[in-house]
Amino acid sequence: MPALLQFILIGLAVIALLGVVLEDVIHVNKAKVTLFLGTLSWFLLFIFHDAGHEGAVNEGFLENISEIASLWLFLVAAMTFVAYLNQKGMIENLIHLFLPKKISERRLLFLTAIFCFVFSSLADNITATLVSVTLILSLNLSTKKTVRFATLVVFSVNSGGVSLITGDVTTLMIFLADKVSILDLLMLSLPAFIAVLALAILLSRGMSETVHVQIRRTDVRGVDLAIAAIFLTTIIGTIVSNVLFNIPPVLTFLLGLSVMFLVARFYGEDEDETPILEYIRVIEFETLLFFLGILLLVGMLKEIEVLDALVRMYEVMPPVVANYVMGILSAAIDNVPLTAALLKAGIVMTEAEWLGLTYAVGVGGSLLVIGSAAGIVAMSKVSGLTFGSYARYSFLLLIVYTVGYAASMFLAETVLGAG
Repeated sequence: MPALLQFILIGLAVIALLGVVLEDVIHVNKAKVTLFLGTLSWFLLFIFHDAGHEGAVNEGFLENISEIASLWLFLVAAMTFVAYLNQKGMIENLIHLFLPKKISERRLLFLTAIFCFVFSSLADNITATLVSVTLILSLNLSTKKTVRFATLVVFSVNSGGVSLITGDVTTLMIFLADKVSILDLLMLSLPAFIAVLALAILLSRGMSETVHVQIRRTDVRGVDLAIAAIFLTTIIGTIVSNVLFNIPPVLTFLLGLSVMFLVARFYGEDEDETPILEYIRVIEFETLLFFLGILLLVGMLKEIEVLDALVRMYEVMPPVVANYVMGILSAAIDNVPLTAALLKAGIVMTEAEWLGLTYAVGVGGSLLVIGSAAGIVAMSKVSGLTFGSYARYSFLLLIVYTVGYAASMFLAETVLGAG
């Protein structure tokens, strides 16, 4: 491959990364930047590749696009379910079902942590953050306390997603690469939850007042309950079918989505103002397009063999330490391209170490408010939440991240080592 072409392609990847980091400065949507540069890089690779390598480039592209398609379809199905349930007010009803009209700030802090942790394992992080932040803003707390709650939401949402493929894109990516199994991923839920509770304890200092909660209820119809049941059945079915028959999760979720459409038609939902298929339009396609662009770029970098630098870090330090460092780096570098690059780099690790990496890249982005989608969404909704106000809690976040990572590795090594 011509050195000039390789230099240009690496430059495009760097520009894309800068576009993600500086999105709020340049005011250009990161999905537009990464999608343009990702497609352009492959376009250039097809045109200026070495003579006789047409087949290799085409094969690399088809492999890349196949992996992306599987991820995309899974996310479309999962996000459509959540979009429907959220639009119908079922998620808000669920929150208010467990909240009394008067509650202490400390107790509310712990309930918020638990809800975010559980809900984010079933829904995407953006939806989980939006719902949780909306609840916090309705409480009319002081700016300082609102920022404290928002910080807990970001960490809890990111922690909740690491143990289920429905909860975090990086977890799904590592699973689809056959590095971990669904059942073993569930082990991460305990150490992740311990870390969330530890942060709630640290943040609860000085929380002694009583909060008055405005209870709002939305009427729930039979079709809404049926679709909620289909969603939960699909999640359980995804785990069971993969363990017993090795059925890809994307197939199970597409089956569940099709059942959702048919059940809605049976109930006459398609006769409403918003037909059931319209909920596909509601999902965060901006996020999906961002993933598409990023994964195209990472696939290109693999094709031109520049991912070896990541492998070298694993050559100079133990995988346990390298994974921990990668988690911290994910606070500054988007965890999706970081994870994709690690998976493409051909790093050899035990399943316990892959589980450690899953926790690290899933939760490490919480260390900075710009390090995860949850943090960026929270910052856009909470006026007092800035890079600086969030950074005041970065040391506490580093402590609980370290506790969670250490507990994850200990549990994984104990269980898998014994097995």
